[in-house]
Amino acid sequence: MAKSSQATWGGRFSAGPAELMLQFSESVSFDRRLAPFDIAGSKAHSAMLAHVGLITKQERDAIHAGLDAILAEIAAGKFTWETKFEDVHMNIEQALTKRVPAAAKLHTARSRNDQVATDMRLFFKHACGVLQEKIRGAERALLAAAEANADVLIPGYTHLQRAQPVLLAHHLFAWLEMLERDRQRLAEVAAHANWCPLGSGAIAGTTLPIDREFTAKALGFVDAKGRPQVTQNSMDTVADRDVFIEFAAAGALFGVHASRIAEDLILWSSAEFKFIELPDAFCTGSSLMPQKKNPDSCELLRGKSARLQGNLHTLLTLAKGLPLTYNRDLQEDKPPVFDTFDQTAMCADVLAGTLGGMEVVRARCGAAVADPALLATDLADYLVMQGVAFRDAHHAVGAVVKLAETNGVALNALATADVQQVHAGFGDDWAQVFDLKRALTKRTGTGMPGPAQVKRQFARWRKILK
Repeated sequence: MAKSSQATWGGRFSAGPAELMLQFSESVSFDRRLAPFDIAGSKAHSAMLAHVGLITKQERDAIHAGLDAILAEIAAGKFTWETKFEDVHMNIEQALTKRVPAAAKLHTARSRNDQVATDMRLFFKHACGVLQEKIRGAERALLAAAEANADVLIPGYTHLQRAQPVLLAHHLFAWLEMLERDRQRLAEVAAHANWCPLGSGAIAGTTLPIDREFTAKALGFVDAKGRPQVTQNSMDTVADRDVFIEFAAAGALFGVHASRIAEDLILWSSAEFKFIELPDAFCTGSSLMPQKKNPDSCELLRGKSARLQGNLHTLLTLAKGLPLTYNRDLQEDKPPVFDTFDQTAMCADVLAGTLGGMEVVRARCGAAVADPALLATDLADYLVMQGVAFRDAHHAVGAVVKLAETNGVALNALATADVQQVHAGFGDDWAQVFDLKRALTKRTGTGMPGPAQVKRQFARWRKILK
């Protein structure tokens, strides 16, 4: 059975929506979290209306006092949210109008379209700042782990096969590079959100004499020099969901990075590797097997990555077929965004906690990196320095590796005479290549895992994360 006409838009209708339609169309159950941003936008808007003479200063002050009181009630959990008012905007406006008669003028020169666009841009600026700091926490945990194990060497892997030796810190710094790109990406999203939509209305602005730049300044939509930044096309402003998609993309890519880090941690903590011991606080046991210590935090990080990617895909699919400007479909843009914020924040905290409690098993790392086969490429480089073409050197070292496997001995345990039969370029000093300190010290180029370069990276990351 239909309800009475809806108070905020019901003049055109003889009856209100059915109860099922109310349940189907409401958004206050999830968009109420926008309340602080909605109230900030309303205060700026009413200040602008007073500035241009559309309301009096007394009316502005009464509206502001009422909004402040409502915000305090919301913060205290005492505000009553009603589904019949559909969303956060109408719930606040209805409550305000009951208390402050002048609030009937608050929606002058404003639509819910530019109102929610403003709320969301304020939310994105806030959310990006929060996530940047949480990711910074994970980065600091990584830097601390690198500093505590600055001298530890491990095998680097390609195809999950031992490849070449690297300092553990170099591997951890690779993760830092990933996370720092995530932080910078969020800063870019915040910059894209930093344009004020208010004044765009539902599609074509307003005939009333508003001052968009005044509102933008009041809400902090300004450039580095304090100049107001307002959106430049009213239709695009209402229809645009780029920032939503960019935010979800930033979260999804962070999720991918967290998942890849987690996969390394899972492998390293297994009995087969045992390079690290994960903290008990971020692991669980088995209900059947009492010896088990399962890397649950890392496995859930992998799982959350899929969820974050799903949020991005939801937004892309939602927006792809919509004509300009607003369509009710776009109400569904908020749940994936809010979920991306919540899950990314939690994942960053869990990643920081897991990394912060990680202990390196130095003996196991040392045993793994002692494998002389890790320096096979260095042996090819040795031949290159004797004037041998790299392709020939590569083939010759491959033959030496095969010889060692056939004889059942370590690569560096072959007799010099046998090696020289494979290629005349091998001198009596060929086995000197199998010195880890020598191997790392020779890697002097920018971005390489040599001690001098890693020392430079320590200084760089300490400066970035201070």
